Amino acid sequence: MSSILTNHSSMVALQTLKQINNDLGKVQSEVATGLRVSTAADDSSSWSIASTMKSDVATFSKLSEGLTSASAMVGVARAAAEQISEILVQIQEKVVQGQDPSADTGKLDAEITEMINTIDSIADAAQFNGVNLVGTGAANVNVTVAIQRDAAGALTDDTFAVTATVLNGVAAGVSTASTTDAIDTLLDTVNAAAATFGAAQARIDAQNSFLGKQVDALTTGVGALVDADMEAASARLTALQTQQQLGTQALAIANQAPQTILSLFK
Repeated sequence: MSSILTNHSSMVALQTLKQINNDLGKVQSEVATGLRVSTAADDSSSWSIASTMKSDVATFSKLSEGLTSASAMVGVARAAAEQISEILVQIQEKVVQGQDPSADTGKLDAEITEMINTIDSIADAAQFNGVNLVGTGAANVNVTVAIQRDAAGALTDDTFAVTATVLNGVAAGVSTASTTDAIDTLLDTVNAAAATFGAAQARIDAQNSFLGKQVDALTTGVGALVDADMEAASARLTALQTQQQLGTQALAIANQAPQTILSLFK
């Protein structure tokens, strides 16, 4: 039965064209943004997981900057300890030289005093952004090396303490009258501090290196969740554009159907 009030073919063609236009809009958005999931409405589960991972990436990136700074801070203390160790070796040489009965101990003691002053100067100058691990009043420093997320989503900071060692004044009172064993004891103290700083710096650098790989992995994971497959989007876009043209033609034909009823009254 034909009706001039209800055009079923036109309604079907219109609904089909609306669906095609809706799908086309989504694909065009994917092509324009590069994202398959850009809002929670697109895929709430993937969007939620990706948002959490993006938050972790941002957090870890800032943590990496902090670790780079911490490594430099500890590196300054390590370099100072190593330099002080070298000066103590030179002082030990002067002490041994002073044991020669013909040595000018006055001049040797003057040289030793200047070396001791240099040690104190290096220790007090070995600061990074106001933090000094070997100077007067040096204190331990806590460094955050990781931020862990548990299954419930709670975050926990993983920290460790970098042990400070005051090296200012470490050679106070040393002279040609000192024993080589006394100087050797001072060397052990300084070398132990340098080794501690070196181990701490190595740990920080290793953690920072892993953090970079972790950020890369998370970024890849986010992409897998929300990025659009551009090859598939391109093919889908072409197909939908063709369907849109055909749907428009089908609707136009359906809209002309009632006009054929006029021929019945001629």
